[in-house]
Amino acid sequence: MTRPSQIWILILLALLALACLLGSLLAGSAQLSPARALAALGGGGDELAVTIVRTIRLPRAISAFAVGSLLALAGVLLQALFRNPLADPFVLGVSGGASIGALAGMLAGYSLGGVEWTATGGALAIGASVYFMGSGGDSARLLLSGVVLAGACGAVISVLLAIADNGQLRGMVFWLAGDLGWAQQPWLDLGAAGAGLLAALAGGRALNVLAAGELRSAVLGLDARVARPVVFVIAAALTSIAVLAAGPVGFVGLVAPHLVRLALRTSDHRLVAPGAALCGGALLCLADVTSRTVAAPRQLPVGAITALIGAPVFLLLLRRRAR
Repeated sequence: MTRPSQIWILILLALLALACLLGSLLAGSAQLSPARALAALGGGGDELAVTIVRTIRLPRAISAFAVGSLLALAGVLLQALFRNPLADPFVLGVSGGASIGALAGMLAGYSLGGVEWTATGGALAIGASVYFMGSGGDSARLLLSGVVLAGACGAVISVLLAIADNGQLRGMVFWLAGDLGWAQQPWLDLGAAGAGLLAALAGGRALNVLAAGELRSAVLGLDARVARPVVFVIAAALTSIAVLAAGPVGFVGLVAPHLVRLALRTSDHRLVAPGAALCGGALLCLADVTSRTVAAPRQLPVGAITALIGAPVFLLLLRRRAR
């Protein structure tokens, strides 16, 4: 595929992401007509519509797009780092490590900044463990290491929930299921996604070389011993921010990069990274709309929606890779 065609596909992805973001503002359990919702978005209309759209739906939609972009970018970085298209923050247990760190920080009474540090530390610890346990083996060994550590993270999370106060327990359970209602700083999350995208674009050539293997990296002058920890820390930070905002939402970091690679027919990270950020944001916006409308007025966990979509895709990709 020619570069102009790929640029047009990225533009179409941007328009699709904008449409999904607008759709998440117009749809919800409250019966608002599109005209009332658009008027409220502009600051006009009745007070009830303005409250629903600008106070509830707009921050949630921005958070959904930001979290989806963060997870998709983390997936792109981890797939380049591990040289494995099946790598994903959720599958490899990195999200579980961030969840352990965040819950431990909550139980210790830390502020939001402290919880962010503990979540990042948990993501780094589990990700490093997966890396060392799965290094030197094939995809099956890497995935098995991730699955085992993800299960261990689930056990630790159960222990943390058991010792939590009753007042904290209900909120923690909903957060662990993936709940965008916890996202209180949507613009900061969006800024973090933008910073992650800039970092991926700036290191796009290094990611391409890193994904080609250590021998190719050495020939082209890239010091993998320096590049790998940097990529790993950035991926863990992006994952921890996403987990803090919405809980451990799974499979977005797996599905979005694959869809973009299929659409662009390239593995150039300078194109895949922005496409994955747009695609991941659009996917989570659609999942959020589904979670808010399919059983209205009840809200389903958005993490359950992404798991229902992502698990079959993961199995399909695993079977395809085995062939």
